[in-house]
Amino acid sequence: MPIDLAASAAVLATALGCGLLIGIERERRKGTGPGRAFAGLRTFALTCVVGAVAALTGLAGLMVAGALLVAGLAGVAYWRDRSEDPGATTEIALLLTYLIGVLCVWSLPLAAAIAVGLTALLAGREPLHRFANHWLSHGEVRDGIILAALVLMALPLVPNRPFWGPVLNPYLIVQLLALLLAVQSVAHLCRRLLQAREAVAFSALASGFVSSTATIATMGLAVREGRSGARLMAGGGLVSCVSTQVQILLVAAAVQPVWVTVLWMPTLVGAFMAAAWGWWLLQGAPAEAVDGAGSSPRIEGLPGETGDRMFSLQGAALVVVLLSAIQALVHGLDLWLGEAGLIGGTMIASLADLHAAMAAVFASSGADLSSNDAVPVMLALAVHAGSKSVTAGLVGGRRYLLWLAPGLWAHTLLVIILLAWVA
Repeated sequence: MPIDLAASAAVLATALGCGLLIGIERERRKGTGPGRAFAGLRTFALTCVVGAVAALTGLAGLMVAGALLVAGLAGVAYWRDRSEDPGATTEIALLLTYLIGVLCVWSLPLAAAIAVGLTALLAGREPLHRFANHWLSHGEVRDGIILAALVLMALPLVPNRPFWGPVLNPYLIVQLLALLLAVQSVAHLCRRLLQAREAVAFSALASGFVSSTATIATMGLAVREGRSGARLMAGGGLVSCVSTQVQILLVAAAVQPVWVTVLWMPTLVGAFMAAAWGWWLLQGAPAEAVDGAGSSPRIEGLPGETGDRMFSLQGAALVVVLLSAIQALVHGLDLWLGEAGLIGGTMIASLADLHAAMAAVFASSGADLSSNDAVPVMLALAVHAGSKSVTAGLVGGRRYLLWLAPGLWAHTLLVIILLAWVA
């Protein structure tokens, strides 16, 4: 078989570069004396080149023999290791380096990317150890395992078909639960990295994905009890409305993706307005109000400032169950009373939970949307804003409502106007 010298040279050069990159990092940690590591710069470079040469021959037996040889050398080196570090990182990295050399024959970019990733992983030893042993809490590790199991194990196994008309699809239900937990986790990690006003904002953002109305009520209670200032808590309440708008998009994507093309612009503009207004309220809050608030108010179902949970599994599950139940209710009313039942059920549902009402509307609509399909959505937005206003006034009092209501209604009406224009 003719040999393409240019292509072979590119493969060997890439393999040498990958081996040198990994080897430089290992050489810096090799140490000196009898306890030094067995592989350094030259060993890693040669191992990667050997893998590339074996692959260039096209002989599968030679590639397997090379892998066994490298694995055997790594095993012997680990057995004879006299250092105080019993880890097998260098030995495993050497075997992977050989495989990277083999991979260079099939995909140079992929091999180079793996080499860079491996080098970064090796170089980040201390930061990764600090992150795992000191920064991450036990609760966060547990929550991460739960989220990974949900996404990687449970989601692929559940059936992807609705049980009643267009509603009660187990796959979409689990997918929505995973989305809520993932967004809560991101907000929690951001909150841990920030303090004071920023922590209030991210606490509100995280709890808003469980229930924005409950967040507004909880912050209003902090105002009534004198634990926080009205302006600061109103800013946090408005930031929780950002979660409401984002979650509308998440629900649409999970239930009826065709709605995303209609909703993305109104909801994102509304979310931006709510975030900007809420941030303005937070930044203008008196210093004593910020100091009194600490890192964040305690949100029921979510960790407080000393909590270590990334998300509220119970709270998110309740939201998903409520969404599914109201979807079924509104679908039943739609079958029984037609469009009047759909609109009536949506308005009733939006008093308690906007996303449940939205999910019901999305599930009841077909793949082809008309301008009338947006009417229940706009009514639900208005009714839900009214429900939040009443809750804020009753729980937090007049001053809290006066700070919250203008931003709440401004961004809600903006979403309604844009939705009417787009639809």
